[in-house]
Amino acid sequence: MGKTTQTMTKEDDEEIVFRSRYPSVPIPDNLTLPEFVLKDAELYADHVAFVDAATKRSYTYGEVVRDVQRFSKSLRSLGLRTGHVVVVVLPNVIEYAIVALGIMAAGSVFSGANPSSHSSEIKKQVDLAEAKLIVTDDHTYNKVKEVGLPVIIIGEERVNGTIFWSELLEAAERASSTGIQNTVTQNDLCALPFSSGTTGLSKGVMLTHRNIIANLCSTLFSVGPDLIGKVTILGLIPYFHIYGLTGILCATVRNKGKVVVMGRYDLSTVLKALIEHEVTFAPIVPPILLGLVKYPIDEDLEKLKVSAVMTAAAPLAPEIYEEFHRKFPQIEIQEAYGMTEHSCITLTHGDLRKGHHTSKKRSVGHILPNLEVKFVDPDTGRSLPSNTPGEICVRSQCVMKGYYKNEVETAQTIDEHGWLHTGDIGYIDDEGDMFIVDRMKELIKYKGFQVAPAELEGILLGHPSVEDAAVVGLPDKEAGEIPGAHVVISKDAKETEEDIMKYVANSVAQYKKVRVLHFVDKIPKSPSGKIMRRLIKEKMLEDISKSQ
Repeated sequence: MGKTTQTMTKEDDEEIVFRSRYPSVPIPDNLTLPEFVLKDAELYADHVAFVDAATKRSYTYGEVVRDVQRFSKSLRSLGLRTGHVVVVVLPNVIEYAIVALGIMAAGSVFSGANPSSHSSEIKKQVDLAEAKLIVTDDHTYNKVKEVGLPVIIIGEERVNGTIFWSELLEAAERASSTGIQNTVTQNDLCALPFSSGTTGLSKGVMLTHRNIIANLCSTLFSVGPDLIGKVTILGLIPYFHIYGLTGILCATVRNKGKVVVMGRYDLSTVLKALIEHEVTFAPIVPPILLGLVKYPIDEDLEKLKVSAVMTAAAPLAPEIYEEFHRKFPQIEIQEAYGMTEHSCITLTHGDLRKGHHTSKKRSVGHILPNLEVKFVDPDTGRSLPSNTPGEICVRSQCVMKGYYKNEVETAQTIDEHGWLHTGDIGYIDDEGDMFIVDRMKELIKYKGFQVAPAELEGILLGHPSVEDAAVVGLPDKEAGEIPGAHVVISKDAKETEEDIMKYVANSVAQYKKVRVLHFVDKIPKSPSGKIMRRLIKEKMLEDISKSQ
């Protein structure tokens, strides 16, 4: 089936809308998200659902179903009702999905927080979400103890004044269910993750049960029955992140696979987990891909059973793509694209075994079933034809309900016709493959020319002495902005900062040249792998000021 392009007329403007090359997929109307992902779990009751990579402690599907029911019942007995928010401040643990699904099954709203955040940041999320309860562990308790809410502690250690997880579940099993049932519908909120969106300020993203179910129906359309119960997935992406929640936990439970749970990234530990647990599919972020490319011991790498990796959350430099492909020709690289406001994945690749279209290298795949996509000129608002970069806009049942108690930001992100404006620049080619160019807010304007940081980062990473790199726009009186770079250089490198700048200059147009470059020990990145450009920019400006 060829790509489908539909043109419709709205007033005097021609609206160009792109749709999936694949038929629409049905979305069930009568299930909540926990019911949807746990459907048929009894058929896999003895199969391992979650296993801790280090301790080997695990949960079977039978135990997951039992504890989701027990936890949801206990939350209702504690007074939680439909719409009440529970903030979960946990690292990746094997109980995480049980906690999230139990909250949703009770009719309440799951809101994951980064356990490495400062206590003030966690308090801000708790306050903005108007949370009623916190779930955490003994290691993180100190960050939430002053918030003034009841706290449930997961783990081996008890904490005075808190509710102990295992005792709560045991009590729920003995308690009567009379009088504490909640009616939960698909249009009720089930998750309230926090996202910076396109403006940089953290906001609560209101996702309904139907939003995430719709996303899973679209993203899993290519998974055939031969894969159900057969996939072992690396569970390293933080579960409080939408990629971890929807793309790893919910998607794997829906397909009755096994998640190898890892709480912290360390390359040697990740490799050990991939080999020991015979992981077949690894959703990761570009920095981990880069680490595998640079890993020196090929003997270990030969033991990998991984058939595919999926990278998202940050652009993948073409140089890393090519190096990875040369080192691991047997592993398929899938680049995906998504955002919190769209419940997770928006674009991805199909299954070649089912005769699906083979997307081109470096594309983020094709438009998924049930989605509409258009590309908009940021200056005029007009929709654009294929092969013409513009702001990516998407419309589907996955689009969030809005930002929590923030109508202004919601109106700036979702227009009156239901289009979600992503703040990302991309284009679609004649075969229906999509490519991401860069973030609108990250594009550097040099004398009116647009410079994409991702392009320069890719060139820098192609240098054999460069281990990592990040490019930002720095204010300049004459040019408006100039490209500046932080570069992590290998220990035995002989090149100077000037040498690396010349290397880039030899590969790009004059206006794209890196004008300032500093060697650093590390590039700051978020848990999801996104470069923290604001911190880099502040540091570079501070260093420039000192040198002057």
